[in-house]
Amino acid sequence: MELGVFGLNAKAGIGPVQTARLARLAEELGYRSWWVGEHVVLPSPRVRPSPMEPTDPILDPLVHLAYVAAVTERLELGTGVVILPQRNPLVLAKQVASLDVLSGGRLLLGIGAGYLQPELAALGVGLAERGARTDEYLAAMSALWTQPAPGFHGRYVSFDGVDAHPRPVRPDGPRIVIGGHSPAAYRRAVTRGHGWYGFGVSPDDLSTHLGGLRQAAAEHDRPARLGRLEITVTPVKPVDADTARRYADLGVDRLVVYPLPLDHLDDITTFLHRHAELPL
Repeated sequence: MELGVFGLNAKAGIGPVQTARLARLAEELGYRSWWVGEHVVLPSPRVRPSPMEPTDPILDPLVHLAYVAAVTERLELGTGVVILPQRNPLVLAKQVASLDVLSGGRLLLGIGAGYLQPELAALGVGLAERGARTDEYLAAMSALWTQPAPGFHGRYVSFDGVDAHPRPVRPDGPRIVIGGHSPAAYRRAVTRGHGWYGFGVSPDDLSTHLGGLRQAAAEHDRPARLGRLEITVTPVKPVDADTARRYADLGVDRLVVYPLPLDHLDDITTFLHRHAELPL
């Protein structure tokens, strides 16, 4: 089981000096991946289930990861997650390919369908259509990354007679990680993802989600090119040695720890040092 860290594109970690310091420290301590979340806008005033105050700063994940790529050499760079239906898929495909090339193929593109109705609505996406858009946008981006003469025609996006280079480093596009705890997310992970990402997942929760993934695998074919489905989880509490072993025993590939509440740089640094000592 590999160790990663989540969330340092928000609050105390957002400045250029702080980002470089924390990213280099994580790499030196042996963390293998660096994951960041996304909210384009947040409801103001805050309403449930928004995870942040509307005034809490959070950087765009791809811009932030480009900076992290420039100050590190080995860290895998994960989005946990880009809210796909809120994005223009062709613009996002270009941004993703650019970041993948600049990072030397280190990108893990985590995507999700979203859940905050005020955010989706502000960006012109209906809550009921977010899943269909997610599936279609994934297919459209894949066409642009992999087809010799890209073309796609769907309900929400349609194009042909165009091309976009550079392509991502991998011939079949970047590694895709599907976030979410619904049957649709499990199905999407099995049929379209190299991995599944569970946010805020305890070991007990994970057993339930793994059952959902097994059920999806029994009902849907998985393309051989995707290989084994990798499991990445982020707990929202500090992790001790016993809990880390429970995750490992359940088959977790990446344990991505989250140094909440992200308010003070010294506390984040202490957290990174302490969790780097977990017996993985």
